[in-house]
Amino acid sequence: MQVRVPHRWDLSPKEAIALQQELRQRVVTENQLGTVRTVAGVDISTAGERAHAAVVVLRFPELKPLQAAQSDLPLAYPYIPGLLSFREAPVCLEALTMLDREPDLLMIDGQGIAHPRRLGLASHLGLFLDKPTIGCAKSRLIGRFEEPGGEKGDWSPLTDKNELIGAVVRTRSRVKPIFVSVGHKCRLEDAIRMALACTTRYRIPEPTRLAHQAVSRLKQAT
Repeated sequence: MQVRVPHRWDLSPKEAIALQQELRQRVVTENQLGTVRTVAGVDISTAGERAHAAVVVLRFPELKPLQAAQSDLPLAYPYIPGLLSFREAPVCLEALTMLDREPDLLMIDGQGIAHPRRLGLASHLGLFLDKPTIGCAKSRLIGRFEEPGGEKGDWSPLTDKNELIGAVVRTRSRVKPIFVSVGHKCRLEDAIRMALACTTRYRIPEPTRLAHQAVSRLKQAT
């Protein structure tokens, strides 16, 4: 899979924030999904001075794994809340370059526009790849919400400063929800629909669940 990185990673925090403000204007929140036949899940983990990433490509809607790739790189950016994509994106992109399949949609374990500057990891990667991306996070970064209903498929809006930035989605009945947001080239309703369509008997959608398992194995091996 070809990846284009149009900027440097070694930016100061001030420069990185300014770049986020610029890039957020390029994020597309309209439906450009098209027909989805493959979905890739991406997950990242850090330990000490290293970052680990795994990507798993699944056939959709069967959710049958087709290919996997992983990467392990030194961490080159400090931990700064709100700037995690500068720390985590390089290892994700390294893993994605190893794919010989071009997924139709990427599901990222992280935030999309549900971010203080509307440019979380899923949105940042979506711009790099020029691909539809969805953020599926296990926890809230910002925003206010009311608890959704208790059944699978129930959801409630996630808002920040009167702006709709995501959804709190119940992917399994009577189990705590996940936080879904647009990454790039899709609408929130598309993101919710695909997150639910990719969820089996687990809380976490299958693409990111399998990617999480893979990155955990990589982390243990290094």
